Amino acid sequence: MKEEDLKKRTKNFALRILKLVDALPNTVAGKAVANQLVRSGTSVSANYRAACRGRSKAEFISKPGIVEEEADESEFWLEMIIESELLKPNLVESLRQEASEIVAIMVASRKSAAK
Repeated sequence: MKEEDLKKRTKNFALRILKLVDALPNTVAGKAVANQLVRSGTSVSANYRAACRGRSKAEFISKPGIVEEEADESEFWLEMIIESELLKPNLVESLRQEASEIVAIMVASRKSAAK
């Protein structure tokens, strides 16, 4: 996948996270999950952009690791939304799958860059 395509994909992920969070219930649980998910979900895109601007090979290798962690955390919060029944699974599953795919892409990218 090309850098520009992945920039768009991660930005779209962040935008979808923002829309999903708006749909969460205005409860203690809903607010807690919303706060965590907004932070991790938008961080995926911001950190990927930073990785693309890496000033050294070491920085380029480390930044995708941060993206991987944030995408994995986002996947966790999306699973929590499903399992705690805050939203119907069909509203969340495609976004959870996207988080999983971003994790896989970042793992592969980091391994390739380290070689």
